[in-house]
Amino acid sequence: MAATRYRRFLKLCEEWPKDESKKGRDLGTFLRQRVALAFREGENTQISDPDKCDQMYESLVRINSNYYRDKFPRAKDTSFTGVTVEECRVLLSTGKDSRLRLLSKGNMQQMDEQKKSLWKTMMQRFSSKVPEEGAEKNPEK
Repeated sequence: MAATRYRRFLKLCEEWPKDESKKGRDLGTFLRQRVALAFREGENTQISDPDKCDQMYESLVRINSNYYRDKFPRAKDTSFTGVTVEECRVLLSTGKDSRLRLLSKGNMQQMDEQKKSLWKTMMQRFSSKVPEEGAEKNPEK
């Protein structure tokens, strides 16, 4: 049975896309390393918790097949900051040149303003209420 699990994980590793823009931080590369570590003896590896192994495999398959992206589609492909998917992809890439082009002074100022605005809104919503001036702290009974 371990041989079947091993082959399934190998097939998943082959199908998992490799993101060349994230050298050393790619999820596919990390997954391949973890499978190699978990199945050191290949098909002869003894699995201590087969149910957990199967559950992990099924979860990874759902991620790889975009199950959740399809089940819960987004109305827009932007975040609360207004940054597009492509801009996020460039920001998260390993290459500095592409990030620097994207993060021009104007873009940085706009993002800073959005962060400050968000911070102000969050502080107003979640800070404890300050009593209004002139209101008594301990009203007499």
